[in-house]
Amino acid sequence: MPQLLIATKNAHKTEEIRAVLAGRFEVSDLCAHPDVPAPEETGKTFSENAAIKAVSASKIFEGWVLADDSGLCVDVLGGAPGVLSARYAGPLASDAENRTQLLAALGAFPEWTQRRARFQCVLVLAKSGQVRGLFQGAVEGGILPEEQGGGGFGYDSLFVPDGHEASFGVLSAAVKNEISHRARALNAFQQWLSVTPELE
Repeated sequence: MPQLLIATKNAHKTEEIRAVLAGRFEVSDLCAHPDVPAPEETGKTFSENAAIKAVSASKIFEGWVLADDSGLCVDVLGGAPGVLSARYAGPLASDAENRTQLLAALGAFPEWTQRRARFQCVLVLAKSGQVRGLFQGAVEGGILPEEQGGGGFGYDSLFVPDGHEASFGVLSAAVKNEISHRARALNAFQQWLSVTPELE
C-alpha cells in the first residue's frame, strides 16, 4: 500500500481524509514527520497555497504528498475569510476567535438571504517536488446568527449546507464525509485514481 503524507498538522483534516481514502493509502501527517517543515502560506488562492505545501513537503518526504487548502467564502464579505479562514482574527487566532470575528463582520446582515457562503477546498498531489494533480470541491450554504452544535471544527458550527436544516456542527461525520467540500475534492481525487496507473 503506497504511503500518503497529508501536509498538515490538523488532526481533524487528517481523519476526514483517512476516512474517505481508507484501504487505498497508508495515511500519515506532519505530526508523524517532524523533519518535514510546514512552509509559509504566501499564496493568494487556495490552489497556490495547496501547491506550496504539497511541493515543499514532497521535496523531503519520499512518498506521495497531498496538501489541502480550504476555507469559508462569504458572498457579502467579498469572499472573506477565504484563504485567511484559519487566521481571520489574527495569525494565532483560535477557531472560536475566528467564529466570533465572522459573526461580528456579519452583524449588519441579519437576513438569511444575505448570509450566502460556501466552503471551498483544493487538494494538490505532489511527489519529488512536482505537482501531479489538482482536485477541487465546494459546498454551498449559509451562515447562522449563532453557533449550533459542537461537532466538527473551524466554522462548522455556523455553516448550514444547502438541503439541510442543521449545521456541520450537528450533522454526523458520515453525512459530512459525503457532502463536504473536502469530501467532494477527495471524490475528484478518487476518480482520477480510478483512471490512473497504480501509484507506487
